[in-house]
Amino acid sequence: MESAYQTCLKYELECRGLLCRTEVELPVVYRGIELDCGYRIDLLVNEIVIVELKTVDAILPVHEAQLLTYLKLTKLNTGLLINFFVPKLKEGVKRIVNNFPDPNPPSPPSASPRLRG
Repeated sequence: MESAYQTCLKYELECRGLLCRTEVELPVVYRGIELDCGYRIDLLVNEIVIVELKTVDAILPVHEAQLLTYLKLTKLNTGLLINFFVPKLKEGVKRIVNNFPDPNPPSPPSASPRLRG
């Protein structure tokens, strides 16, 4: 069933001018050798957003981990996990971000009054 959603979503995105590739092979480099571990990205949009499609009762941590692994292996930042097995599609969309910069980084510790002179 996911393949039907994948085909339709690809068509809709391309109708809106976006570049989409499906079933993109994602090799793992181990000790300098490319290994085919069977990883396949459902949709790669404009070469910057990974979209993983599901038709499951609920998104589980393993689904999020799968997408995060793909983001790390490709060194991309943004992915969408879309579950079509929901009453309203917007309820089934989850954004996953890899290496998101903290908008409020911790302040450096202030110098001790004794060290200020």
